[in-house]
Amino acid sequence: MPASRATTSFIFVTLLLDIIGFGLVIPVMPQMVAKFTTNDIETNNWFMVMTASYGIMQFFFSPILGALSDKFGRRPILLISIVGLGGNFLLQGIAWSIPILLIARILGGITGASISVGSAYIADVTTAENRAKGFGILGMAFGIGFILGPMFGGLLGQYKLEYPFFAAAAFSLLNALYGFFVLPESLPKHKRSNFSLKKANAFSALKDLSEFKGLGLFILAIALTNLAQFMTHSVWVRYTEVRFHWTPRDNGIALFCVGISAAIVQGGLLGPLVRKFGEIRLAKIGLFFATLEFLLFGLSPHGGYLFLVLAVCFLANVAGPALQSQVSRVIAPEKQGIAMGSLASVASLSQVIAPFVALTILSQSMKIAEKSTIWIGLPFFTGAALQFIALAIAIIYFVRRENSSRAMPVANL
Repeated sequence: MPASRATTSFIFVTLLLDIIGFGLVIPVMPQMVAKFTTNDIETNNWFMVMTASYGIMQFFFSPILGALSDKFGRRPILLISIVGLGGNFLLQGIAWSIPILLIARILGGITGASISVGSAYIADVTTAENRAKGFGILGMAFGIGFILGPMFGGLLGQYKLEYPFFAAAAFSLLNALYGFFVLPESLPKHKRSNFSLKKANAFSALKDLSEFKGLGLFILAIALTNLAQFMTHSVWVRYTEVRFHWTPRDNGIALFCVGISAAIVQGGLLGPLVRKFGEIRLAKIGLFFATLEFLLFGLSPHGGYLFLVLAVCFLANVAGPALQSQVSRVIAPEKQGIAMGSLASVASLSQVIAPFVALTILSQSMKIAEKSTIWIGLPFFTGAALQFIALAIAIIYFVRRENSSRAMPVANL
């Protein structure tokens, strides 16, 4: 296997530049939508549509791009996607109406599905024992990207809303140049598989993944925790604007702290934590702290408390890599692309549902409750419930798998 620190570093930088672009536009996206709307409720509704359309495209195209990378290699699919992503950011920056902004978001969802290819790349260049740490590198890229992106996006957005989008487009161009000259291929030709649109269909890919070695229950746990996370992504900026009167700069600083926490845990602490607790126990710990984090977010009476919650619940960041590694362990090398694409589709389906759930709950709570009361935190309480259910399901899955492995030698006698 072509495992090396160099190849992991290459994909880290590639994904980092990608995610910085995403992070740049997060603090200003609701206000960009508000340019073309007349009130808060209308802004919530269109922002919900923009977020959902992005997720719908990712749901359908993540397994397709993953399967294409199984056929043609990871490198060309990544490069094509990155160029398309730059076009999406540029179009959002020059958008003159809601329909144009929506078209740009759809393009972004298609090209942003390349994250699944990056996950397959990580699986290509790491051993099974180091897989969780490898996915931690991916998480670290997300963390640092959300340190730098929202911070600079918030600052640039103070001057002009369009600036973060133009900066994101520039980062994509830089990323494409970097990948073209530096990024090596990770999947040898003899390990590639034929492309089948039928198998790359999002629903077929999810069905195959869920039936593979009894993963169905585990995939449900991943789906629920993804849904909770994307509910936070969907509602965070609108929630803090409405409840705490935060500006893009305030949200940039907050998301900077979110990124710092993720980068430290997934990039620096994950390896030692896996060695100390093991992937299974670490997944449980991560889901427990994720549940607590969401609950405390909703109970926070002041914006400053959100920063304290991030510090107390930093171990929530270990859940994702530990869960993803458990799936990757049972997938053959030549099917990692479509498997990671299927997992990305699970996340994308959650990303479709999340804005409808979270922003609808937020809009309703704005109607029935004073903005200063904890009832406006209902989207976070819902997320906490989802994380708790995911924790319970994961525990059941791990117990069943352990019992099955113990019974296997007896069955073979």
